[in-house]
Order: sequence, then C-alpha cells, then structure tokens
Amino acid sequence: METSKDSSFASVDSFIHARQAPFTMNLSPVTTLLAFLDWSINLADSPGTQYRIMKDAMEKAANYWDHVFHSFFNFGAEPEKPIAVDGRFREEAWQKPPYLFMYQAFLLCEQWWQSATTGVPGVSRHHQDVVSFMARQWLDLVSPANFLWTNPIVTRATLEQGGMNLLRGWENMMEDWRRRRNRELPVGTEQFRPGKEVAVTAGKVVFRNRLIELIQYAPTTQKVYEEPVLIVPAWIMKYYILDLSPHNSLVKYLVDGGHTVFIISWRNPMAEDRNLSMADYHFDGIMAAINAISRIVPDRQVHAAGYCLGGTMLSIAAATMARDGDARLKTMTLLAAQTDFTEAGELSLFIDENQVNYLTDIMFDRGYLDTKEMAGAFQMLRANELFWSPIIQNYLLGIRRPLNDLMAWNADATRMPFRMHSKYLRRLFLDNDLFEGRYKVDGRNIALHDIHIPVFLVGAAMDHVAPWRSVYKFHLMSDAPAVTFVLTSGGHNAGIVSEPQNSRRTYQILTRREEETYLDPDQWLEEAPTFQGSWWLPWQRWLADHSSGQTDPPKMGAPEKGLRVLGDAPGTYVHQI
Repeated sequence: METSKDSSFASVDSFIHARQAPFTMNLSPVTTLLAFLDWSINLADSPGTQYRIMKDAMEKAANYWDHVFHSFFNFGAEPEKPIAVDGRFREEAWQKPPYLFMYQAFLLCEQWWQSATTGVPGVSRHHQDVVSFMARQWLDLVSPANFLWTNPIVTRATLEQGGMNLLRGWENMMEDWRRRRNRELPVGTEQFRPGKEVAVTAGKVVFRNRLIELIQYAPTTQKVYEEPVLIVPAWIMKYYILDLSPHNSLVKYLVDGGHTVFIISWRNPMAEDRNLSMADYHFDGIMAAINAISRIVPDRQVHAAGYCLGGTMLSIAAATMARDGDARLKTMTLLAAQTDFTEAGELSLFIDENQVNYLTDIMFDRGYLDTKEMAGAFQMLRANELFWSPIIQNYLLGIRRPLNDLMAWNADATRMPFRMHSKYLRRLFLDNDLFEGRYKVDGRNIALHDIHIPVFLVGAAMDHVAPWRSVYKFHLMSDAPAVTFVLTSGGHNAGIVSEPQNSRRTYQILTRREEETYLDPDQWLEEAPTFQGSWWLPWQRWLADHSSGQTDPPKMGAPEKGLRVLGDAPGTYVHQI
C-alpha cells in the first residue's frame, strides 16, 4: 500500500491538516482527543480518585469562603498570604477586596485542576501531561489579570488616564498586526540590527555554500592559541545570540582571550529548500565548515562547540568522525544540547506519533515550519510570561515594553525545512536513534561511545527546552577521557549568554574522568562546588588548557586555496527574514 507523502491520498491528508492548523494552534486534534479520552475514561473507572477530587474541591471551597468571611468581619486585619506564588498577582493592589477574592478563587481553581488532571490511575504519563497542559491554557485565558475590570492595575490606569491607555493599546495592537501581516520584525528590533548594534565583532565571511556562511573573526591579541574554535549554533535561531552586544558577546570574549574563532551562520530556508535533509546539515553544514577551517589553518585540530540543536548535530559529526578515523577534533563542547531525548523537557508535550505526523503534513504543504509556529509553541510553554503579560502591558496598559538585545534576537526567528525537521523530530525525539545507537550517517551506524576526546557540557538550571538532567545523560554513553559538566543559573538562552560582568550568575562545575565511577544528577548536585560569576571563565581556561600553545594569528581566509574573503561579518544569511 502506498504511504508516501507523494501519493494522492496522503496529499489530501496533508492539505486538510495544513488548513486545520491555524484553528488548532498547530496541535494535532487527535493527540488532544486521545489524551482527554485516556484521562476521562480512566477517571470514570476510578471511583476512589473521583472521591479524592471531589473532596479536594469541597476543601478548597470551604477554605476560600472562610477567607472571604474572615476578611469581611475582621476589617483592618492582615490579609492572608497568597495561596500560591504567581507573578501576575504580586502588586499591592491585588491584596485588597474584591481583587483579592478574584485571584484567590482563580488560584484555587488552578490548583484543583492540577490535582484533577494528575494522579489518575492508568493514564499514560504523556496524556496526563497533555491534559494538564491544556487545562492550564484554558485557565490562563480566563485569569482575572487579563481583563479590564478585574485587573486593578489596568482599572486604575484607565480611570487616571481617561482611557488613553486603551487608545494607545489599540494603536499598539494595530501596529503589531500590520507587522505580522507584512512579515516584519516587532517594534523595537530596529534598535538591534545585526552588523550595527549587535553581531558587531570584527570578522570576515570566508566560506559560503547553499546552507551556511562561515565567519572567521579578526584577532585582537598578538598571539593566539594554536587550535581554532568552531561554534555551531542551532539553525532554529540566528547565530548572533552568541555575538550580541559587545559586553555580552561570547564570540568577542573568546577572541579577546586569544582564540581564533569561526562560527556558522545558517541560511534561513524557503519553500524551495523543502528537501534539505539532516545529511545536508551534516555534510554541507558542520563538515563543510571543518573542511574550510582545515584549509585556513592546516595541520591543526579544532575545538568544536555546539549550542542547542547545533550541539546535537555536532555530537553526530563527532561520532561520525570517530567512526571514520578522522582526528581533526581536539575537544567537543555541548551548550544546552541533548543527545538523549527520553526526558526532552516541556517540548515533549508537542511530540508524539500523531503530533509529528500532523506537523509533517503542515510542513509538507508549505515546505517548511514557519517561524510563527515555532514561536507559538515556545509561547504556550510560558504563556503567562511570553503571551499574556505582553498583552496586558502593550494593549491594556498601552505601554510598550522596551526590548533588550536578547529579546530582539528572539524575535528574529528562522524556518525549518520539511524533510530535515520531520526526520529530526522522528529519528531523534520520537525514536531516540542517536542515543540508542541506531542513527546512521552514510548508511552506517554511529555511536556516541566512539567519541574519545575531552568533552565540556553546559546545562542551565531553569532550561525548559533542554533540561539539564537530560543534557547530563551524555555521561551514560561517554567514553571520553574526561567530561566536565557545568550547571549554570538561568534558562536556555540567558543561562548561556552569561557575560562575566553579570555578578548575579552562579555555576557549579565538576570533572569526571573515565576511570571514575558514574555520579547520578542528584549526587553531582551535592558534590559539585558552587562559584559566583560566569561559566565563560572556566570554559576559556579549559580551552586554553587543552590547547597546544600559542602562535601567530592565521590569515583571514585562504585565497590561495580558493577561500577568499567574501565580505564583512555578519554576512548576508543573517539578514534573511
């Protein structure tokens, strides 16, 4: 039976699913329905759990009304503390009736739904997480913070300003709608233009193909370490998150530390790039960059560092090179990058067989996964912070939240080509082929266990995209002579962009050598010492310690070998919208 996406029958499915997607927030309705049925049927068959849920509802209702009566008949008394910590209700105006009662009722309802959707016997873990997640989404929709007359801060602003805040909010909303319709970047991003305000570290584009531009940065020291550094960002993001403003640029920090730095700038794919594969990202991406570096600085090994998806692909490249006897890598660094996807964080909510098939149909129809879908998924994971809070600020209060360089970068998203992203989701997320030794490059299996070079791993404590315990699992498959693991404060982005000037940052660090026994994550937390400051410092020292010495800086490019300078950094691919 024909099952290919090229078949007429499958094409009909893709067409229908692609038209459904805008109305389902790109979530498979089948996944949602199956999760709800699993939860509701098992709940119907569990009278003891039903009694627990009803008892919890009655107790919360009794506590709530006790609180209301106490507040009414004990005027002047200290109000009770919030039932749960929630940033939406921290301001003093929320602590007075009737707003106090509104948000307390909301929090109690939120708690009850969390209890009702979890702990039901027989429900699969994934379906439980989906139902709980959807319940939170619907509850967030009706939060008292989201409405004019139930939000005391908005109400006060409206009365004091005679409604001018709402007028400004309407203008803000219309401007945002116009920009989204015209595929323009959000308001404020014009203050952080690549090559002008961000991505300004001096360098040259020394190689370009259909997929990447390779940037070589100009030295700022008299001598440089012999081994160059290659940074592989994720293609889900523009590379300049690692070269933001001069004060928080990881690239500049390494260059000023005496390293020759190269970085990959990925092309933003269009519909005509639908058939770009994971093999293309391997051969025309990472391997093409390593080959170019080997021509510019011949007979030298490379310190390779990969961030997020770039780190996952780098581990594939390192395992492939080890299999093939290619010894050009001196060390490998993985920044918030997973090699095992069994505990892939909150993004796993969107990844199961039905959801992957649904996304594949969407991508097949248009040739790529759009930036809006990617941004929407991340917004849903942090709806309070990333969706509702900006709506209240921009549209109800009429105040534009000023952007910083990281926020502006976050708005400058990229697309995912159909073939590559569908295979990535299936082979890595769903099937976990890489970690379990089934992943093939050039028709032959590769294994992480074959990587025999020093490894530096960085996980972020608040990372919901690549949870640090998932990143830590590299230890289980590693045969490296030494693995240094760093746990830094912050999340997936802010934890990595951790400039030394930021005194609020902390990190833990510990090295495990191959002759030492395995430490589980909890043991590691107990034993790893904590330091104040940025993890950039120990990483730079680690790179220096694993370098062969210092030498004169190399030339920019290698014109005699066909690698002439093609232009100034940040290149051309970074400007693609």
